[in-house]
Amino acid sequence: MATKIISADSRTRSSISIFIVVGLCCFFYILGAWQRSGFGKGDSIAVEMTKSGADCSIISNLNFETHHGGEPVTTDDSESKPKVFKPCRSKYIDYTPCQHQKRAMTFPRENMVYRERHCPAENEKLHCLIPAPEGYVTPFPWPKSRDYVPYANAPYKSLTVEKAVQNWIQYEGNVFRFPGGGTQFPQGADAYINQLASVIPIDNGTVRTALDTGCGVASWGAYLLKKNVIAMSFAPRDNHEAQVQFALERGVPAVIGVLGTIKLPYPSRAFDMAHCSRCLIPWGANDGIYMMEVDRVLRPGGYWVLSGPPINWRNNYKAWLRPKEELQEEQRKIEDIARLLCWEKKYEQGEIAIWQKRVNAGACSGRQDDARTTFCKAEETDDTWYKNMEPCISPYPDVNSPEEVSGGELQPFPKRLYAVPPRVASGSIPGVSVETYLEDNKLWKKHLNAYKKINKIIDSGRYRNIMDMNAGLGGFAAALESPKLWVMNVVPTIAEKSTLGAVYERGLIGIYHDWCEAFSTYPRTYDLIHAHGVFSLYKDKCDAEDILLEMDRILRPEGAVIFRDEVDVLIKVKKIVGGMRWDTKLVDHEDGPLVSEKILVAVKQYWVVSAENSTSSQ
Repeated sequence: MATKIISADSRTRSSISIFIVVGLCCFFYILGAWQRSGFGKGDSIAVEMTKSGADCSIISNLNFETHHGGEPVTTDDSESKPKVFKPCRSKYIDYTPCQHQKRAMTFPRENMVYRERHCPAENEKLHCLIPAPEGYVTPFPWPKSRDYVPYANAPYKSLTVEKAVQNWIQYEGNVFRFPGGGTQFPQGADAYINQLASVIPIDNGTVRTALDTGCGVASWGAYLLKKNVIAMSFAPRDNHEAQVQFALERGVPAVIGVLGTIKLPYPSRAFDMAHCSRCLIPWGANDGIYMMEVDRVLRPGGYWVLSGPPINWRNNYKAWLRPKEELQEEQRKIEDIARLLCWEKKYEQGEIAIWQKRVNAGACSGRQDDARTTFCKAEETDDTWYKNMEPCISPYPDVNSPEEVSGGELQPFPKRLYAVPPRVASGSIPGVSVETYLEDNKLWKKHLNAYKKINKIIDSGRYRNIMDMNAGLGGFAAALESPKLWVMNVVPTIAEKSTLGAVYERGLIGIYHDWCEAFSTYPRTYDLIHAHGVFSLYKDKCDAEDILLEMDRILRPEGAVIFRDEVDVLIKVKKIVGGMRWDTKLVDHEDGPLVSEKILVAVKQYWVVSAENSTSSQ
């Protein structure tokens, strides 16, 4: 076995550092300048960068030498060639492993079981690279992307026919246009949201996080962003082809999901507002279990909006082609369950009804006498991964006065972003104190400054959809917060600390997930992925190759990845991605070469499937 020892004196190391940092800086400059835009030409970012010129100055406080602890690193020449991953067949262009249509149809249709997550067995996993469709281009920058999506990126016209009269989406030449309409807001999303804002404090930062159930193409969430409200939108992968794919192409947060039998993958008391606009969820069915699940994830004092059937059934039952007695009973059940949940009805006009959840249990004493009242176990309200929903009410956290907001009052956003989250202040997250939270914020501001020196376009608007695979307390997303981008904060189900509740209390959004399985999204839906400690966390849980292939699936062509982990872990990761059409650079921790934690940066090459089922980089 041939082994080569890599060692160098300080002069050589300095030369190598200068060479790599200049090369990496210019690498990202060239990447930005040649980024493919919505029409296959250099986009406005690239033009601006070309005008300003590349700033490839040397970064004196970063040493890009990859020696661990100052010691020589050994590499095995006999194993230096990485395994090469071949492209998958063209039929897998939009492959979503855990929502695969053919597999879904083998499960029961009752309660939408077949639309839930059903992941492939180990021997069914694909070990190939998901190709981009021919003609794929980088989406338009925000906010243009809200209204226009390149046809080549999601070439599905069924919604333009099915929802033609409802102003969801229109096909115009080589783009789809999203006029901002919807089934329940024919005057446009802005007018609809303004109507809601006459009742709900949407404009002053009180409402920051929202949940849109059955979101369609997520126009509600898209137009809320101008009011600094961020919505977690979800819809199933069903006959309304590519709903969530369109949402993410637009640059709007969304995941594939459904209210069926499994709890939503969000913590309790996460959202300031929840919304259903003709989402076709049978809210009064199954003893109110779906409304109880909304109640679980809704903050005390939060709002629930229901628009469409059965609201205003007296005037609409003929247009809806449903018996008025059926609609009347449906609304009666909804009103009854809302009272049991201790929601106060604040508004009903036209086809819109709004309820507000009480701020604590003090106003709900009467429900104790209702025979239907069953409370969930408090310790299980955040335990959601593949856990069945139950017809029970999530208990309020205890309060000390009738006016106190159960679980803690939040400041308006953006003050909320760096205020101490109530779950941290109360000590309800073991191992996380106010001091460790404040220190974590400082640390991630420092890390982000280092990232910006490596990749100068990280917050330029080039990256819109960003994922943090191991988000912790959300420090990376908080440091990066900008109207130009949003971050999906993923808290792994095997993480030592369950921190997602605190992430939401900061006014950020996120989701629980197990990285041994595929994420609930279409391919090519994230521009930048941050993976801090992910491969150390999962080293004894599942194969790193599977996780990296999943990252490749959800990353856009020419998207970037930032890994932060121990050097021995990153060397293994670097070798695997060497066969995945990624370009990589391994650099030192910002505190210098003696720190064992390193940074691996990568860019996915541009390549697409061709008509002959081969692949091309052009």
